[in-house]
Amino acid sequence: MEYTQLGRTGLKVSRLVLGTMNFGPQTDEPDSHAIMDAALDAGINFFDTANVYGWGENKGRTEEIIGNWFAKGGGRRDKVVVATKVYGNMGADGPAWPNHDKLSALNIRRSVDASLKRLRTDHIDLYQFHHIDRATPFEEIWQAVDVLVQQGKVLYAGSSNFPGYKIAQANEIAARRGGTIGLVSEQCLYNLAERRAEMEVVPAAQDYGLGVIPWSPLHGGLLGGVIKKEVQGGRRASGRAATALNDSAVRAQVQAYEDLLDKHGIEPGEAALAWLLTRPGVTGPIVGPRTAEQLASALRAVELELSPELLAGLDEIFPGPGPAPEAFAW
Repeated sequence: MEYTQLGRTGLKVSRLVLGTMNFGPQTDEPDSHAIMDAALDAGINFFDTANVYGWGENKGRTEEIIGNWFAKGGGRRDKVVVATKVYGNMGADGPAWPNHDKLSALNIRRSVDASLKRLRTDHIDLYQFHHIDRATPFEEIWQAVDVLVQQGKVLYAGSSNFPGYKIAQANEIAARRGGTIGLVSEQCLYNLAERRAEMEVVPAAQDYGLGVIPWSPLHGGLLGGVIKKEVQGGRRASGRAATALNDSAVRAQVQAYEDLLDKHGIEPGEAALAWLLTRPGVTGPIVGPRTAEQLASALRAVELELSPELLAGLDEIFPGPGPAPEAFAW
């Protein structure tokens, strides 16, 4: 496994991030523990989760599964950089009570303590804001984070799904206040088929020293060889990928992508991950395996070298918007 610094910090993390969103809803606890053991054995030390994972009446279940795995001992907690998130409503089902979601100082304090209890740990390595909160000023957010850092409950703060201007605003206010070092990472939607992050989010992250952590690197399965699997009688596309393939232009684009990789003898899903690892500013993509086999496929991507010819071919099929402001101006 390869390692890199998380943004401008001294923290070393693996080039693949283990996403845990499937733990609970799709993967039971024993299998989830087996996947985490396999990831750790392979050198993956960066695990990502969120307080809302488990969803619905099972919100928080994913953090509990990870906490139970930590409790097995064997140095599991010490070896892992654990990242979780705050923003979503964690109150009882039904209408949300005030202050049970978003980024008020009250909800941040409440949510950290609840996540620590579920994760069965005394600190969170990377605490991420799952979305922007237009109603809460960053002065309040950073004041809450400063207290948590002083208490030893949180080490670093990161963002998720932030636009470029909010990354800038958050870090400028952090610098003006002193104390916290501000955001050190941004977790965003970024893959071959969805490259809008290259316009402003990735440049903002690079300018402010944030590590970029792409989520949905296979774009909901669209980049994982979905047409090839259909033809071979395997698992059919579902959800976002199935909807996208109903568009003939998208289907032709994905077919061209799969044909190109077939020519080079490379599996589509592995190529999509390997491509992200070549992108400037990217710390590592989040892989969310439901099975040990899917984890093994993701691990192969770290060793995969994409030739200049192949990279050029991928850019031709999925050109991306280009940098801002040139992408939308002269």
